[in-house]
Amino acid sequence: MATTATGAPQHTRRDFMMIATGAAGVVGLGAVVWPFISAMAPDANTIAAGAPVEVDLAPITPGQIVKVFWRGKLVFVRNRTEEEIKSAQDVNLASLPDPMPDSARVKDGHSNVLVVYGNCTHLGCVPLGNEGPFHGWACPCHGSIFDTSGRVRAGPAPINLPIPPYTFVSDSKIRIGEESNAAPKAAHA
Repeated sequence: MATTATGAPQHTRRDFMMIATGAAGVVGLGAVVWPFISAMAPDANTIAAGAPVEVDLAPITPGQIVKVFWRGKLVFVRNRTEEEIKSAQDVNLASLPDPMPDSARVKDGHSNVLVVYGNCTHLGCVPLGNEGPFHGWACPCHGSIFDTSGRVRAGPAPINLPIPPYTFVSDSKIRIGEESNAAPKAAHA
């Protein structure tokens, strides 16, 4: 850098060339390194296959619903209270548009944990949890109502909230995307 008679620095062409050369070097280095970094990411087929997702149930309090994503789809995991379980079990199945007992929607010995896809079976909207007259889910868009077992009780939804494949890894952890060795329960796909 040259200085003027007043002592203020004056930028020269050489300074500009040094900065431009350095910037071009950084861009070039990024172009060379980027393919190596992106090669470490899983390919589209692996992502589409949807590796299983583990969910820790310990922090989910009774009555709470958590949302997770598996294969790009929303999944609700609900820790049901004793009252919610009892009300779901005491339903007259003949009164349901898509009759299915509560016991077929949960795993044996884990009736408090309900795992269902989180989109209304009418047009795919996301229903709100702990809403509606049955305190399950209510779709704010078109009015479908689901109970605490994810069964359709009213509105235009034709079937219950589907159950994704899942298994218990331990009493406090589930793996969504992997069915247990036991015979799977009947569920709508």
